[in-house]
Amino acid sequence: MKYPIGIQSFRKIREEGYVYVDKTRQIYDLMGHGNYFFLSRPRRFGKSLLLSTLYELYTGQEALFRDLWIHAHWDWQAAPRPVIWLKFAQIDYKTKGLEAALLTEVHRIAKELGVSLSEDTLKSSFSELLYEVGRSQKAVLLIDEYDKPIIDFLDDTPQAEANRDVLKNFYSVLKDADPYIEFLFLTGVSAFSKVSIFSDLNNLSNITLSPQGYTLLGITQEELDTVFETPMQAHDRSKVREWYNGYSWGGEERLYNPFSILRFLQSGQYQNYWFETGTPTFLVREMRKHRFFNMSGFQTAINDLVNFDYARLNPISVLFQTGYLTIRHYDPELLIYTLDYPNREVRSSLEQLLMSEYMDYPPQGALPRVVNILQALRHRDLEAVVDILNAAFAEIPYEHWQKENEHFYHALIHLTFSLLGAYTRSEVHTARGRCDALVETADYLYAFEFKLDRPVSEALRQIREKGYLSAYADNPKEKIGVGVSFSTEQKGIVDWAVEGV
Repeated sequence: MKYPIGIQSFRKIREEGYVYVDKTRQIYDLMGHGNYFFLSRPRRFGKSLLLSTLYELYTGQEALFRDLWIHAHWDWQAAPRPVIWLKFAQIDYKTKGLEAALLTEVHRIAKELGVSLSEDTLKSSFSELLYEVGRSQKAVLLIDEYDKPIIDFLDDTPQAEANRDVLKNFYSVLKDADPYIEFLFLTGVSAFSKVSIFSDLNNLSNITLSPQGYTLLGITQEELDTVFETPMQAHDRSKVREWYNGYSWGGEERLYNPFSILRFLQSGQYQNYWFETGTPTFLVREMRKHRFFNMSGFQTAINDLVNFDYARLNPISVLFQTGYLTIRHYDPELLIYTLDYPNREVRSSLEQLLMSEYMDYPPQGALPRVVNILQALRHRDLEAVVDILNAAFAEIPYEHWQKENEHFYHALIHLTFSLLGAYTRSEVHTARGRCDALVETADYLYAFEFKLDRPVSEALRQIREKGYLSAYADNPKEKIGVGVSFSTEQKGIVDWAVEGV
């Protein structure tokens, strides 16, 4: 089986025998719901492949669609449509500047389509292109990564704003071009703001959080089990789901990121494939700036998910739109979305980076420290666990402690044990309360309770009274309650004690 890893060309996939998950029925159904669409999805999720499929479909490349659902339903006798396809990833705006690079691209497309342009400004040239191409037969307009000139400059607000102004002027042409456009599809990472970019395009349907877009991109569990049935027989399905499944834009259907799952099926090794293709350094700094470290179960309204303001970045919006958080549940009555990390790949990778950011990037990264704690817990060496934690606290720069004593304590403890939970089985809730950390190894079940400037006895009493371990009475493993007292004055653990159950 040939896996189309990173291949964005529908033609290449079909002609060279790569496996293709058939999304053509969903594409066809979508066309019955309108003509102007926008879809936001994270990187490496198949946006460019979707537009490539639309391109081949509208230009009448029937042979490429044989054996796919849409082949029996598309009108292949209709004349091929002219297609204007803008790919921002291929436009050299960083070197030439956005306006000049876009103008060059518009004239290149015109020449490719056999159209002669007389205008020489960006807005007038784009308007002329749409008119000349679509006046005899309506054109199809595909715009891939419409927001890339903004996303690439999130850490440079003046440049992002300048590019926004260019794009707003450029896209303003679309309102009066409706007589020449049969179908329009835009994709991007960020959800657009109509006020800032598409103020005049009232008929643009955003399907990012609508049923039409839920599974248009990504691979469902059913698709994985059918299309990839043979290679999946060699793997533990529950473990594959834990590592790579979990994306959702409706709160119910869960999806695999195509890039990650295809890389895994090709190599057979559990690694952080998607995360490694784009380290979110800027985003991690923003999380640290806004004191975000525990993102599981974060609740938010729809405005925080679909509105993107580069000048006043909301880390929740950016985390969701870039794929580091996804929808776990949606309450249609309260109109509230509950967010979480999509899977183990994303969670462990992002938390490692965030932990390093909090600690000002120490020589030893987050993961080796967590692995050392795990090894100590496997051997019931609580003294080593405390030493490792104290060593971590000691590495945090003094000036950080001066500003945020308590916050740094909570962040480091949470991130450490959350990362630990990625390599063991970790829970934090019981029927009678919330335990700071419940960690299970092959032989032991630990309940950790941390106290800030309070005695260890309070921590142990809480473990007993809340029944953090008694809930696991039928578990044959040795159960150990661990009370830990942290001193904000001494910036470390000053006392700890264990109690068996």
